[in-house]
Amino acid sequence: MQLPKLNFRENYNFRFRKDKDNLFIYDLTRKSYLLLTPEEWVRQHWIHYFLSSKGYSASALISEKKVVLHGLTKRIDLLVTEKTTPKILVECKAPSITLTEKTFEQTARYNSVIGAPEIILTNGLQHINARYSDKGYEFYQFDY
Repeated sequence: MQLPKLNFRENYNFRFRKDKDNLFIYDLTRKSYLLLTPEEWVRQHWIHYFLSSKGYSASALISEKKVVLHGLTKRIDLLVTEKTTPKILVECKAPSITLTEKTFEQTARYNSVIGAPEIILTNGLQHINARYSDKGYEFYQFDY
């Protein structure tokens, strides 16, 4: 698998393992190797970003948390917490997926259950950042 260079200022030190024809990446929060998919490549960058660049502890990051939305079980990609309170919901897409209003709305629906004050929608190349206020979502630029 050719791994694309993602849009992060820092380069992170990932651990890989190959088994037959599959490549696995070590997840620092779950302490295990996971199948390296394009979406997982993006999620692992965010995990390293929050651990290395922002100083969060691994226990503050929750990957693939189940949420129930309109009776359907969904999984959010990454949730950043502070003392178990949701802070940032990160929805990861593969780099080949174009971020659209529809994908942002999906993230906002997930956040209606989670209640994080901030969300990030990302495909690793493009990042859409928004804060929730009484006026709805307000978008802002941030350099990762």
